[in-house]
Amino acid sequence: MITVLDYGGGNLKSIVNALNALGVEFRMTDEAEDVLNAERLIFPGQGHFGQVMDALKFRGLAEPLRSKLNEGMPFLGICVGLQVLFEASEEAPGIEGLSIFKGRNVRFTEGKIPQIGWNKIKTTEADSVLKDDYFYFVNSFHAVPEDASIVSAIAEYGRPFTAAVQRNNIAATQFHPEKSGAAGQEVLRRWVESFGIETEK
Repeated sequence: MITVLDYGGGNLKSIVNALNALGVEFRMTDEAEDVLNAERLIFPGQGHFGQVMDALKFRGLAEPLRSKLNEGMPFLGICVGLQVLFEASEEAPGIEGLSIFKGRNVRFTEGKIPQIGWNKIKTTEADSVLKDDYFYFVNSFHAVPEDASIVSAIAEYGRPFTAAVQRNNIAATQFHPEKSGAAGQEVLRRWVESFGIETEK
């Protein structure tokens, strides 16, 4: 079973459509108990770093989520679902992230902000579920990890930036696989099938 986190924002409709297309069983929840019992979880992304962290805390989801990530629950974060894994963001000074990874999110200083549209990623890990391809981005900020080894893909927008991260049970993308057509659907398929879950071809 896949759990999709509903924290009051995100991009639920698109991720639901993508999972339905794969024919996999999933449930949406905004309950802390469901997070604590989750076997694997998708954190759909869309929104402001500070508002998302405030929503997680208000709903009592931040600590259960942090605990499960540290315990090894398989996790896929999307867009802001990647950014909240870090300690802080220039988007919301003084607001602490989940602090799973050391580092912070910084604002783009070049190009039109936000970045909206297709951009090509270059993968950095052979065992990643990602492949070099074009994916759809909507972001004004990007993560700068202290540990560069967690970066599983980079892209260029005026300068190289973190397009995805991966470490052990945690994978997260700055782009939106659920809005990236066939390439994005393949990312979701490979992530789901990595647990031995069958999908519709």
